Amino acid sequence: MANQKHTRPATKILVDGGNPEDTKEIRKLLGYVDGQTTNPSLIAKNPNVARLVKSGQKLTQSQEADEYRKIVETISPLVGDAGVSIEVFADLNTTADEMFRQGREMNSWIPNAYIKYPCTTEGLKAAHYSVSEGIRVNITLCFSQSQAAAVYAATKGATTPVYVSPFIGRLDDIGQNGMDLIRNIKRMYAAGDGHVLVLAASIRNLGHLLCSFHYGAELATVPATVLKEWVGQGMPLPGPTFSYKPVGSEIKYENLNLNQPWDTFDIQHDLTTKGIQKFVADYKSTIR
Repeated sequence: MANQKHTRPATKILVDGGNPEDTKEIRKLLGYVDGQTTNPSLIAKNPNVARLVKSGQKLTQSQEADEYRKIVETISPLVGDAGVSIEVFADLNTTADEMFRQGREMNSWIPNAYIKYPCTTEGLKAAHYSVSEGIRVNITLCFSQSQAAAVYAATKGATTPVYVSPFIGRLDDIGQNGMDLIRNIKRMYAAGDGHVLVLAASIRNLGHLLCSFHYGAELATVPATVLKEWVGQGMPLPGPTFSYKPVGSEIKYENLNLNQPWDTFDIQHDLTTKGIQKFVADYKSTIR
C-alpha cells in the first residue's frame, strides 16, 4: 500500500451519520466532504433527538419529520455534489405510493437531496416513479448482485446519477466477504450505461475503505470514526501491491443480463428484511 499523503481519492467521500457536528469536524480534517448519508437509525442517535427521547419527550411523526428536516438542512450546505441521502420511513408493509409521497416531500427539503428507498419490490417501484420525475435516488440495503441488477433496470432513463448502496459490514457479519459484492457489482455495471454509481456502505474499518477505493467504488459512506483513523494514518491510498484480507467466504460473480425487466430479478434477501426492521425499531423508539 502506497502512502500517498493528502492525495484526494477518486472515490467520493460521504459521512455516514446524522450529526452535523461530525460533518463539520470531518470537513475541517479533510478539507472537504463530498456528501452525507442519513437513515432513521442515525437520526435517532442525533444528540438533539436522543436528548429529547431520554427526557421522556418522545416525538409525534410530524415532529420527527421536522427534526429530520432541520438536520439535513444543516448538513446540506456543508457537503459537495454527492448530496445528502434522506431515507423514507418504511416498514415491510409500506407501499410504493406511500414511499413516493414521502420521497417527493423530502426532496423539497434541500436542493441536493438523494432519496433513499429500500431494495424491495415496493422500494424499486418508488425509485422508478422518482427518476421519471427527476428525483435523485439512493437504493439502500443492497446485499446481492441480483438486487443491484434490479436497481439498474428499474432506474433506466434516469437523468441524474442513481446510487446503489451495497452493505459490506453486514455481509461480513454473516460470514461472507462483503467486499466481493462491491467487486461483482462494479464488474457487472461495466457492461451498462453508467447511470448507476456504487456507494460502498456499512464500512466498518480502514480495510473496507481502502478496498472500496481499490475496486473503484464511485462513492463510499464512512462513519466519522473510520475517517478520523484514515486521516490519522496520513490518508493512505491503495497502491499497486494493495491486497485485502478476505473476511468470510467468497461471493461468486453471477452472469446477469442488465436488459431484463427489473422485476424478473430475485431481490429477496434476509438482510434487507432485517435492515428494514432495525430502522423501523429505531424510528419507533423516538415516536410516542
